[in-house]
Amino acid sequence: MMRIPISKPNITEAEKAAVMEVMESGFLAQGPRTALFEQRFAALCGVKHAIAVSNGTCALQIALLANGVGPGDEVITTPFTFMATANAILFSGATPVFVDIDPVTFNIDANLIEAAITPKTKAILPVHLYGHMCDMDRIQAIADNHGLRIIEDACQSVKASYKGKYAGSFGTGAFSFYATKNLMTGEGGMITTNDDEVAEKCRLIRSHGMKVRYYHDMVGYNFRMMDLQAAIGLVQMDRLEDMMLRRRTNAGYLNQHIESVTTPTVQTGCEHVWHQYTIRVNGGRQRDDVVKFLDQAGIDVGIYYPVPVHKQKSIQGLIGDITLPMAEKMSMEVLSLPVHPLLSEEDLERIVTEVNKL
Repeated sequence: MMRIPISKPNITEAEKAAVMEVMESGFLAQGPRTALFEQRFAALCGVKHAIAVSNGTCALQIALLANGVGPGDEVITTPFTFMATANAILFSGATPVFVDIDPVTFNIDANLIEAAITPKTKAILPVHLYGHMCDMDRIQAIADNHGLRIIEDACQSVKASYKGKYAGSFGTGAFSFYATKNLMTGEGGMITTNDDEVAEKCRLIRSHGMKVRYYHDMVGYNFRMMDLQAAIGLVQMDRLEDMMLRRRTNAGYLNQHIESVTTPTVQTGCEHVWHQYTIRVNGGRQRDDVVKFLDQAGIDVGIYYPVPVHKQKSIQGLIGDITLPMAEKMSMEVLSLPVHPLLSEEDLERIVTEVNKL
């Protein structure tokens, strides 16, 4: 029995050929393909600027720094995310302030944000988890009312939309192109913005503060993308619509046929891109038992995330022991099933059959 993987890089001969073309050109570092990737990605997100960087964590860190976040500031975010979200805030010198989540979308509960604002608050950092966007109307209104920056963690949400606007177009967006993402370059990231000043700072920070080679206007990092990565990304963009359709079709099939557990829903006005298809193992069942059962059936699953960020050892020493009940409850119930575009009809039928045995 062939195992069904939770994810699988979608690589074709076109990606391989694009990489070989770059290898043969001798121009491997940030260059013309990276510039073209930036242009096309900006158009994809409906923004003026896209700045390619070496990974999604760098994208978050640079986005925060370019928006003036630094020591003494607070950034409001979700505890239910990958650790990179909080690490980027800490790398900027700021302090993460965690707000509990909505149990339906698993995203930050926008109705709880305003109560967490203090005189030190500089930005709100929503995470569009699993490919479903946050309540951006509410978040935008709060940010405008309090003069706060919005930094979108869109690392799982390329081309996700909220009321016709794409992820990364509400504030400064940060994307990841890790190997398992919907659009991947192996490693890599992108920052998006409509703010000319923020874009210029992002470009300086990613490359040692240089506008002109060897003339350094500010302190910066080496967070550049390689043309090898950009070449893969350009080919992936050519196939993105097809891959998105397959994910949505797969998610629709699972939603229609799975009856034994709580399946995900899409909020009105949102276009989900299904980076993950995440169910809730509730009703008295133990998630570990479900994981073991599906493993024996040859179905790989993922738990994103088993420990909320505010309960991580590296964070508790900084913020103390706080309780966020919904995030803690979801961390014990969530389970992601395969939804990637390489699933066959037989794979989908087998997933449904085994999950409905629970």
